[in-house]
Amino acid sequence: MMNTAHTIISLELVKPSSPTPSHLQTYNLSELDQRSTHAYMPLILYYPNNEISILTPNDKVRVMKKSLSEVLTRYYPFAGSLHTPTSPYIDCNDEGVVFVEAKYDCQMKIVQHISEEDDTIGHLFVDGMIWQHGPYRPNLLGVQVNHFACGGMAVTVSMSHRIADGGTLGLFITLWASVARYGSTDHKEVLPLNPHFIQHPKTTNILPPEAAFLNPSRHNTITRKFVFPNSKLSDLKNKILTLAGGNSTLSINNPTRVDILTSLLYKTAMAATTSSSSSFKPSFLTIPANIRNKLVPKLPPTTVGNYVATMLLTTRDESETSLSVLVSKIKEQKTELERIRCLQMARQNNDSVLSSLGNEDLDNVVKRSFVCTSICGWPASKLNFGWGNPEVASVTYRCSNLVGSFLMDAPNGDGIQAWVTLEKPDMERFQNDKELLSFCQN
Repeated sequence: MMNTAHTIISLELVKPSSPTPSHLQTYNLSELDQRSTHAYMPLILYYPNNEISILTPNDKVRVMKKSLSEVLTRYYPFAGSLHTPTSPYIDCNDEGVVFVEAKYDCQMKIVQHISEEDDTIGHLFVDGMIWQHGPYRPNLLGVQVNHFACGGMAVTVSMSHRIADGGTLGLFITLWASVARYGSTDHKEVLPLNPHFIQHPKTTNILPPEAAFLNPSRHNTITRKFVFPNSKLSDLKNKILTLAGGNSTLSINNPTRVDILTSLLYKTAMAATTSSSSSFKPSFLTIPANIRNKLVPKLPPTTVGNYVATMLLTTRDESETSLSVLVSKIKEQKTELERIRCLQMARQNNDSVLSSLGNEDLDNVVKRSFVCTSICGWPASKLNFGWGNPEVASVTYRCSNLVGSFLMDAPNGDGIQAWVTLEKPDMERFQNDKELLSFCQN
C-alpha cells in the first residue's frame, strides 16, 4: 500500500484573467449536456524531474496558474458554478477553478507503479472531484499539483461531465499547455485551439436518464494497464479477417485498431465474468462516440459540450462472442451513427438505448456491462507545459462504478495502451487469458 502521508500546501480558486462580459454570464446547457451527470472525469499526468527546465517547483506552479487563468478567459463557463446537479445552465460568475498544491515524501515512481486497487490514488485529486465521490460541489473544474521527494510532479485534472465530454477535456488541456509554453525557444505561437461555443436555447430541467450500467454495488474493482504494439494489433486484425473468411453476413471491411482491440477486450471480459457462473448470460458493450463531424453542418473539433452518441452491443448467446462477430457488430453500430444529423437525433439515439431493452435485459445490463472509451488520436503524452512530456498519462475508472476499458495511444507511438477495470476475481482471470496475452507487449 502507498504511504498516503501528504501535506496540502495551498488551496485557491484560479479565476479568469479578464472578467466574463455581462452578456455571457449565463451559459445554457444543451439537451445532451443535461443528460450527463455532474461526475468528474479524472486525468493524471506524471512529469519526471529532468534537466529540460531550470524552473523550480514554485516557478512551474506559477506558470500553470497564470496560463490557466488566461485560458479560462476563453473557456469562461469552466470557471463558473453549477448551483444544483440538474441545473440547465452554468452561472458564469468567474468563481474560479479549484487549484490545490500537495506534497508527498515518497518518490513519484512509487505512485506510478502502485496498483490502482489502492484507493489512495484518489488523494492525487482535489478532494471529492473524481467521478461521483464526496459531497456536492458547484465547481466544474479542479486541478491538483502533487510534488514528490524526487522533484517529479503529478498533475491531475477533474472536469465535470455535465459541461463537456472527454474530447473537450483533451483540447482544453492541450490549449492550456500550449499557452504555458508560449514564448519559449521551441514554441513561438499558441496552438489555434480556441473553443467553439454554441448558444443553446434556455430549457427547463431535463433529468438524465437512469444509467443502468452505473452499478453502485461495484466497489471491489481493480485496474490494470495492458499495452498492445502495432505489430500485435496487425496480427489481431489478420486473425479476425481470417476468422470471418467468406461469411458475407459479417461486415468487417477495414476495421480500425480501436475496433479490433475493443472486440478483444470485450470478448476476454465476457469470458472472465462467465467462468464464475454456471452458464452464459447476456452481456452488453457500451461505446461512446464523438458525433461532431456527423452533424449537418459539421461542428469544429473544438466545440465545447457533450457531443456524444451511445453505441450499445448486445451479446445474448455464447455463439456471438467470436472476434469477427463482435467487430461486425461494432461496424454496424457505427453505420447507424452515420444517420445522425442533428442534436435532436443524437438525443433520440441515446434515449432509445435503454428504452429498447426489456426488464430482463435491464437487470443484466446492471450486472454485465462493459464500457469502452477511446481517446486514441489525442496526444496525451505530449502535454508539455514547458518542462517536458509526461511519462504516463492515465485515466482511471477506479473510483467510479464502471467496469470497462480506457484506450489511448502508447506514449512511444507504438500501439495502444488499455487501462482495464474489472472486479477483482474477474481481473485475475482476465489478465491470464492466453489469447489476450498473445497480443500484449511481452
